[in-house]
Amino acid sequence: MGFTRRRRRGGIGAPFIDIGPQRRADILTIIEAGWRQAATRGEVDAAMPEVDLNARLRASMVAAVNARVVRSYRKISVLPGTEARSDSGVPAGFTDIAIHLRDVRDRQRDHGPHAVIECKRIAGSDATLCRRYVVDGIDDRFIGAKYAGGHRTAFMAGYVLSGSIEAAAAGINRYLANRRRAAERLADCTALPASWARSSLHPRPASEPPLIDLHHAFLTFPAGGQTAAPRC
Repeated sequence: MGFTRRRRRGGIGAPFIDIGPQRRADILTIIEAGWRQAATRGEVDAAMPEVDLNARLRASMVAAVNARVVRSYRKISVLPGTEARSDSGVPAGFTDIAIHLRDVRDRQRDHGPHAVIECKRIAGSDATLCRRYVVDGIDDRFIGAKYAGGHRTAFMAGYVLSGSIEAAAAGINRYLANRRRAAERLADCTALPASWARSSLHPRPASEPPLIDLHHAFLTFPAGGQTAAPRC
């Protein structure tokens, strides 16, 4: 429902994937619900390596789907990181978390992944983490089409190590503004009205579609589970 089927120019013939507004909201809901469950059970803390946080997040997202937190739970599978390939078929790395949508597969004959989630640690007061969120996350993975090439939508999960969600988004926006990229700022989420969610649009001049629509879920730790000095 709500996807576009077009052929990618200059690529290997894979169709463009537009998962539509309802699936965007569903994926964000699953990210937050899964994380909240893991945090409530004390399964995550800010001192954990990022790879372990990713594994806990993915497992809790699977549990959230099984708990039917969204009506489309039968159509959504949460997968471990999968190998991403460029348009030429060259391996480009492994995604953090992948989403497979049965309805997209059936109608578009594309076996996915149909959405990619990149995970990064973040704290608004830490300029290094803000830079890495943009450079290693937004730029390398999505603007450069290393991941989600041919997708109109992608997702990021930000583990808020210290400070607030508002400060984390402001720190990222500050980094973008300092590099004359204010038009790419994180703003209120267009997919889901939630205090922990943001959206941003980024140009991909060397790729089709020419814009990537990113949706960001900022995930906080239980009280006492944040770090005063984020570990990089």
